[in-house]
Amino acid sequence: MSNIRLTKTVQSGGCAAKLSPDILAQALRKLPVSKHPNLLIGLARPDDAGVYKLSPEIAIIQTVDFFPPIVDDPYLFGQIAAANALSDVYAMGGKPITAMNVVGFPAGKLPLDILREMLRGGMDKIQESGAVLVGGHTINDVELKYGLSVTGTVHPDKIITNDHARPGDCLILTKPLGTGVFTSALKAGRIKQGQMKHIIKSMLTLNKTAAEVIVHPHTKGFGVGACTDVTGFSLIGHGYLMAANSNVTIVIDHKAVPYFSGALALARAGFVPCGTRNNLRSYQRYVSMPAELPEEIINLLFDPQTSGGLLISVTQNKAQLLLKRLKDKGIKQASIIGRVVKRGQKRIIVE
Repeated sequence: MSNIRLTKTVQSGGCAAKLSPDILAQALRKLPVSKHPNLLIGLARPDDAGVYKLSPEIAIIQTVDFFPPIVDDPYLFGQIAAANALSDVYAMGGKPITAMNVVGFPAGKLPLDILREMLRGGMDKIQESGAVLVGGHTINDVELKYGLSVTGTVHPDKIITNDHARPGDCLILTKPLGTGVFTSALKAGRIKQGQMKHIIKSMLTLNKTAAEVIVHPHTKGFGVGACTDVTGFSLIGHGYLMAANSNVTIVIDHKAVPYFSGALALARAGFVPCGTRNNLRSYQRYVSMPAELPEEIINLLFDPQTSGGLLISVTQNKAQLLLKRLKDKGIKQASIIGRVVKRGQKRIIVE
């Protein structure tokens, strides 16, 4: 098992990135949008997950996410994929309660030990979240894929959505950018897994603590308006969705954005995942950027993240207090990266 590079199980010429919103919109255009008085968040108002009200006190959050290996250790891959899937529930202020495995496995081509270790990694991360594994679905696939379907709970009046960013708010990002360029370099053989320990540590870190800070009863005064997790659509893509749904413009100070150590060098060397190109095609037209902005910075702003941080919109007068609370809870790289202004010609302005 140690001699197998899981990142090489992805078919050559393929792209493991999410389908772009443009393609999804075309596919869904002629389909009816589900409507129900208890459906609080669905396709009519896209967010990180769907939300359905069960009672005046309880709503369920539902999400699913899976992808091919981005690291070679199956146990680490299982943990990372699980953390990534659980993140959507945290982004909406919820608590994960159950999870189901979603697996594609090339039977006969990879040792069963790989499947076992991958599932063990996922189970460990599920247990860390406080959720319970209740089952799953596995198919014989040409590529190894893994992820989770997750159900969480939240009070219907306490859902945090991506559509309440307000002019005057500050934007806080809780994790650095750059997982995409690192995993691309690993797949290309430019770096070894041991050289990205800091990246793996971040991807293994649940957004649980950050979510607990922003939903804790004692922190209601922070004035958190909107939140989303930064994953495959990149900081720009998820920021665009927050801006569009809130009918505002988001201003990002690229010098304030945290990047993983070594990410700029890898981006400069050309390790750009296909997901970055997809994100550029989907979102670049909504963004105003300085003409002199270095290409490596652009690529990192559009870099697809795996198990990325939360992007939080918070009132300006409480932003520093929230930032301090996050850092006190161990989220040391959380940073104020921009602000929200009234809607302009572009949805995002990079300064």
